[in-house]
Amino acid sequence: MMKRLFLAILLFTGFAAQAQHNPDDQIMSDNWDVVGGVDFKIVKDTEMLPVFTPEIKKHANKPFELEGYIVPIKDGMKQTKFMLSTLPINQCFYCGKNGVPIMVLVEMAEPIKFTYKTIVVKGTLKLSAGNAMDNPPISLVNSKTI
Repeated sequence: MMKRLFLAILLFTGFAAQAQHNPDDQIMSDNWDVVGGVDFKIVKDTEMLPVFTPEIKKHANKPFELEGYIVPIKDGMKQTKFMLSTLPINQCFYCGKNGVPIMVLVEMAEPIKFTYKTIVVKGTLKLSAGNAMDNPPISLVNSKTI
């Protein structure tokens, strides 16, 4: 009995250790802190509304810059619309959990080539107060890489 309990603890600890992201890969910046301050109000099972802080509202409809990793929405090497994350795509299941900022929808003015490296984009910050289960509440439109 004791051996089984010890084995179960050992297996659980091993799985828990594998389920952590590499903190060295995570992008942190003041602008990601602004974006990460958004909260959500669950109205019903199928509706979740964003609650924007005064800080992010100050940036709405103005130029905004973010560094992050491309998370494609569609296949292809050229990307015009994608999600931007603070973590690489292989660690993206951590996005939006445990204090990690949510992803931001990016719409590029011109297509860019997909990369696993970080990119820096600048566009107009748009906030959508609609159902966050249907559309991302934060987007950067008419974006360009810098």
